[in-house]
Amino acid sequence: MQEFSALDGAILVDKPAGPTSHDVVDAIRRRFGIKKVGHCGTLDPNATGLLIIVLGRGTKLSERLMGDDKVYEGTIKFGESTDSYDCDGELTGSLPVMPMTLEELNEEAAKFIGDQMQLPPMVSAIKKDGVPLYKLARKGIEVEREPRLIHIYNFRFTDYTEPLGKFRVACTKGTYVRSMAHDLGQKLGCGAHLTTLRRSASGKFDVADALPLDAILKLSPAELEKRVLPFLKLAAA
Repeated sequence: MQEFSALDGAILVDKPAGPTSHDVVDAIRRRFGIKKVGHCGTLDPNATGLLIIVLGRGTKLSERLMGDDKVYEGTIKFGESTDSYDCDGELTGSLPVMPMTLEELNEEAAKFIGDQMQLPPMVSAIKKDGVPLYKLARKGIEVEREPRLIHIYNFRFTDYTEPLGKFRVACTKGTYVRSMAHDLGQKLGCGAHLTTLRRSASGKFDVADALPLDAILKLSPAELEKRVLPFLKLAAA
């Protein structure tokens, strides 16, 4: 039987706002001198929450772990649209928000539940002829994108105080929550964009079991080993 080291597996990171997912990978690789480090599911720089970091031979399971369903919580601002569909982008439109109750907002959100074809935003890491779309978007170039089949298990607002709505969504991999925010704003006729996003779960893993990135970087190598979810345990999950 193939032997595994204590660092062959995964650690659960609670990513802060600011760094990219690759920045988190790079910081852990440099801090602990681990050659093979990867992540399972990109979070935008301003997004926070669960980021599964795979180490050593654990990187062989990245595609499998990346395919798990996800749960997010966040905030949508109605009445303003941006080119990136979130608060990082340039404002592209501003319209009055029609009066609506939390119940009425949830009636519209419920229409997203089920299978749907979603058009990825231009400001995304998807590549066109080897070039990430966000690089083309920065040059003012917009290209045709292929809609992707996604599934929304649940989409519900827990609070609404105009113009901000707090929500929770459970969905399949590859779902752009900021596209959902944009599309909901279009359906309501006032526009909308994502202002905050936090991933609370991915498959069987929960952010409650994760450590903040700064705390992980302060661990000793021995302490890190105790946090690693072993390869065989991950493979059996």
